[in-house]
Amino acid sequence: MGSELVPYLRERLGAKNVIASDVRVGSNGTSESDGPFVYCDVRDRQSLARVVLENRVDCIVHLATVLSAIGERNPDLALAVNNEGTLNCLNVARDNNLQIFCPSTIAVFGPTTPRDETPDITIMEPSTVYGITKVHLEHLGNYYQKRYGLDFRSLRYPGIVSSAAMPGGGTTDYAVEIYYAALEGRKYISFIAQDQRMPFLYMPDCLRATYEMIMAPREKLSRNVYNVTSMTFSPRTLGEAIAKQVPGFEMDCTPDFRQKIATSWPRCLDDSNARRDWGWTPEFDIDSMTTDMLQALESKMIQGQKSEAAGGK
Repeated sequence: MGSELVPYLRERLGAKNVIASDVRVGSNGTSESDGPFVYCDVRDRQSLARVVLENRVDCIVHLATVLSAIGERNPDLALAVNNEGTLNCLNVARDNNLQIFCPSTIAVFGPTTPRDETPDITIMEPSTVYGITKVHLEHLGNYYQKRYGLDFRSLRYPGIVSSAAMPGGGTTDYAVEIYYAALEGRKYISFIAQDQRMPFLYMPDCLRATYEMIMAPREKLSRNVYNVTSMTFSPRTLGEAIAKQVPGFEMDCTPDFRQKIATSWPRCLDDSNARRDWGWTPEFDIDSMTTDMLQALESKMIQGQKSEAAGGK
């Protein structure tokens, strides 16, 4: 997410006005020539505060997180990065009177949550440590807003499909892996059951939703945390959409431990509050996303082959 949001924001706000940070130089897809970059670990509150003061930051966009599948393999790491990082960012934002955007996720929901047209306000009893940390984020952000007047904002992201970033350890990663398999002429084996429906956003819509939420006048927001979504599909329906544009494409499903996580999440979201309050409207559906994904990945793969050929010479 960060590797695509940083250039998106720099294009709209000016390269010098967006300070990228990570625990690995260059891991966010930017370099010093693209705009300011600082090393920063969200678990180090003093370092965060120093970055804010030295760069005159007025808004923190806190994206550092350990995702669902990786979190289940290493709960201690997820708790350390997600909870401690969020608390540090909220405290630095409070102490310096900053706006803060911290994305949440559909992983805050669980088996007891209504699974169709899931509303903004509902039961949140997640089954993963990732979801637990995001419920913590939402409640803590709401508390800081009420207690300290902090301008805290959050979007509950569904599955995100991206042509630029490789899968990063999430339960919805199949929706990216499948396109690579199709273009490489491989049969794809999904780790999610073929009829398991989940909500998704295509990355261009996700970036725009994030930007619009950050920039929305505070008085237009009736809440701090909003659902956002664009489409709902299953591995089967996504495979069918791809097969319409890649004749002969085949897929099968062999569910693994991520299937249990997917089963606990909503099938579709109600994001009517976001549409009403700040005008959220997605631009992509499953077919237009598939067309764009295939074109973007094919171009990326051709460029990679040219680079390899040049390097071989």
